[in-house]
Amino acid sequence: MNAENFGCSERLVTAGYVRQGAQGRRAHELRLRALLEQGKCPEDGWDESTIELFLHELAIMDSNNFLGNCGVGEREGRVASGLVARRHYRLIHGIGRSGDISAVQPKAAGSSLLNKLTNSLVLDVIKLAGVRTVTNCFVVPMATGMSLTLCFLTLRHKRPKARYIIWPRIDQKSCFKSMITAGFEPVVIENVLEGDELRTDIEAVEAKIKSLGAENILCVHSTTSCFAPRVPDRLEELAVICANYDIPHIVNNAYGVQSSKCMHLIQQGARVGRIDAFVQSLDKNFMVPVGGAIIAGFNESFIQDISKMYPGRASASPSLDVLITLLSLGTSGYKQLLKERKEMFSYLSSELKKLADNHNERLLDTPHNPISLAMSLKNLDENSGAAVTELGSMLFTRQVSGARVVPCGSVQTVNNYTFKGFMSHANDYPCAYLNAASAIGIKKQDVDVFLKRLDKCLKTTRKEAKKEKNVNELSNPNAGTGPLED
Repeated sequence: MNAENFGCSERLVTAGYVRQGAQGRRAHELRLRALLEQGKCPEDGWDESTIELFLHELAIMDSNNFLGNCGVGEREGRVASGLVARRHYRLIHGIGRSGDISAVQPKAAGSSLLNKLTNSLVLDVIKLAGVRTVTNCFVVPMATGMSLTLCFLTLRHKRPKARYIIWPRIDQKSCFKSMITAGFEPVVIENVLEGDELRTDIEAVEAKIKSLGAENILCVHSTTSCFAPRVPDRLEELAVICANYDIPHIVNNAYGVQSSKCMHLIQQGARVGRIDAFVQSLDKNFMVPVGGAIIAGFNESFIQDISKMYPGRASASPSLDVLITLLSLGTSGYKQLLKERKEMFSYLSSELKKLADNHNERLLDTPHNPISLAMSLKNLDENSGAAVTELGSMLFTRQVSGARVVPCGSVQTVNNYTFKGFMSHANDYPCAYLNAASAIGIKKQDVDVFLKRLDKCLKTTRKEAKKEKNVNELSNPNAGTGPLED
């Protein structure tokens, strides 16, 4: 209520009580005012009542919620189900206009304000996470793969002769298909093995640029966050190459916002060379439902060009989800989550190493990967070819999600391109292994339960492998190589 309405209320309720209520309302409004004036994520998270008040205030600014509104167009924000309307806080019009996802809608001042505020808060958090010189970003209602495709399609208009994308290999289908969907030919650069780590072959990248011709290359498509033993690309070196050859550089930073190391790589790459845009997932970094991403960069006009490439209006749901989340957490809450994630990474690393030693395996040495870890399954693989894949199935049926078991020699064809050793990011990685990650939101209980169940599954698979081996030796005595050690 405004001051006039509070004044009228004093006729019905004791004036002192009304003034007290007005002061309570004023406290909420001061938070809203600070948000609108500063456009930054608040330091301390808001309570749910303030957030809901804010969302309702935004909703009544949209034409579909005007009292007495008469809509005769084809898109009037009509919703058949009240449950659906409440799920979206009656913010029905979405974001953007037909020619620009960042444009303001005449029918939806509230939704447009929500869109602008969300982009502003996300930009603030990206700077807080380590990329301090980023100039622009926007939330797009597509996951990382399609968001990368949008970046490539925008570059098409700037480099019409280009047909290739240089791509240091990472075995994740959406990354590869993002280039295919955009109509370009991925040029796969195999990684080099350094110790246990798979790292970017910088010499091969530069050699391929020279052989294809810089003008024929749309961009270099690099990666920060990835599954160990693959580690983040050498972004600084790649950025320098891109600057030297005047080639755009797009970074897949899918779940890198939660890692200070990944964000530092992006910041340094932009400082010493060229990075045109970096793309990150909303669900992986901000713990919201799948379906949104952030496209960010250092050249404001280029990021605007990408937003204008998006055809039509867009769903406001991802923007609404991340806005609610950031207002709930505040910068202090988000920084606490980042701190806890780092602590859990150290804990997971030390405990997984102990477990690996107990099973005559080892934790692979991948110091350049700040999120994902890998434990060898070499002995298990050598004693039973099926035991490695069986371990993955056992973990899944025991409600362990996210762990990846990677056997040797897998072959996968994606869009007519055949990857040898698929999932291991290399044609012939030396051993089979298991992945586990310390991602944002992970708790000590998650780590402890995972390790307990993994230990049991490893013991079971070893026993089964031993039985299988004994049966094989009985049927073929000359094939035995001695009993499997416990």
